[in-house]
Amino acid sequence: MLWSLLKILIFVTLVAALTFGATLLMETGEQVRISLASTEFTLSPVAAVVLSLVLLGAAYLLFKLAGLLLATLKFLNGDETAISRYFMRNRERKGFEALAQGMMALASGEGRVAMAKAARAERYLGRPDLTQLLTAQAAELSGDRAKATETYKKMLTDERTKFVGVRGLLHQKLSEGDTETAMALAEKAFALKPRNGEVQDTLLRLQAGDENWAGARKTLAAKLKSGDLPRDVHKRRDAVLAYSEAADAVEAGKMDKAEAHANEANRLAPGLVPSAALAARMAIRAGKQRQATKLLRKAWELNPHPELAAAYAEIVPDETAAARIKRFEALVKPNPNHDESRLLMAELFIAAEDFPAARKAMGDLYETKPNARSLTIMAAVERGEGSDDAIVRAWLAKAVTASRGPQWTCENCNNIHASWTPVCGNCGAFDSLSWVEPPESEIALTNSAEMLPLIVGAIADQSAKKDPEEEVIVPDVVDITPTETGDDNVSKEDEAPAQKSA
Repeated sequence: MLWSLLKILIFVTLVAALTFGATLLMETGEQVRISLASTEFTLSPVAAVVLSLVLLGAAYLLFKLAGLLLATLKFLNGDETAISRYFMRNRERKGFEALAQGMMALASGEGRVAMAKAARAERYLGRPDLTQLLTAQAAELSGDRAKATETYKKMLTDERTKFVGVRGLLHQKLSEGDTETAMALAEKAFALKPRNGEVQDTLLRLQAGDENWAGARKTLAAKLKSGDLPRDVHKRRDAVLAYSEAADAVEAGKMDKAEAHANEANRLAPGLVPSAALAARMAIRAGKQRQATKLLRKAWELNPHPELAAAYAEIVPDETAAARIKRFEALVKPNPNHDESRLLMAELFIAAEDFPAARKAMGDLYETKPNARSLTIMAAVERGEGSDDAIVRAWLAKAVTASRGPQWTCENCNNIHASWTPVCGNCGAFDSLSWVEPPESEIALTNSAEMLPLIVGAIADQSAKKDPEEEVIVPDVVDITPTETGDDNVSKEDEAPAQKSA
């Protein structure tokens, strides 16, 4: 608006200045004398100005005629396009000027202006390979998806713009949620440019979401070959895909194939908890207990986790509590001060009814990192040592309102999963789950905290009605971990091996 007003003011000022100058020339009484050889011309000021303009126009025409004459001579000498280039030069200048203006309008967010400039550039240039992309992007910016789709489809007919057309249609289908068509377009784009990083990432994400693990591994290999992926990251993601193939083979009953893929995944990433546990269970099934022991100890050294402890317990399922403690001491030996190692040994000592040893194994975890699991263990220790019921209930009450501890949490969206999966069920991110304590833990326990006075009060009333000498039975380890609304995030594999063997 302001720029339009400014242009109008400049035009009015220029017209006024020209009018004023012409008036001055007409009012002056002086004349202009021009001598040419022996001839003298006397002109009024206005006539002199008109003559100057005519001479300038004649010079311009003479310059153009000279250019045409030169182009004709080149044509006669064998340059077949000389004359056509002469006449096209001005059109190209206007066309490229319109193209530049359209690109600036697109960058400024003016979709309609960009579309108009693209049409003008196409009219002058006749180069759809230059103008169609501008037209499609301008149409998307202005909300005309039909026009954008039509333009992208036109680009498919030209080898120079085919990839850009496929990529444009791919983004449209992704925004519409049409993953099936998007998958086909991504595969086509990958075939056209297999080294394009964006296409590789998109195809890998779609293949993983569709559980096409074999195809995803091929895409991942191409990404490594193009140099867009560090080798260590490739090994980790390839291990995730190999484990996914193993899990599908187990579900299909193809145990030999499952064992091969599980071992490959464990070789690529020994610290990947699901693949280590699966490879160990495959080894146990084949009677290779020593192999299972070796790979679980390696995995525990890299990444201690309850699922590894559960698989380690399955190696000798019928051992005594004392024998189990001795065997598990070798498992936790590389990192005995890790939180998971301390909690595991405490649970094993509780199963063996060695409560002082369980308290010692726990250390100060219940103070430094209190969560439902550590506080429940302390409740069992207090009960085992003969503490008052009020003390036991106090520990259990703390466990109700405490954090649930580490869980499989998506690093991309913080969504909590009951078990590890290669693809986040919420945001679709690939290999984004980590065993960490989610930031929403306290929020998730609000309802349980509100019910706490009623729970403790009810227990106190029942205890007052009982015979003081009557024994109150409290389980060794009480699982009171609250369940979040709509998603049970407690996995059976997360139970301590001591509880399983009790």
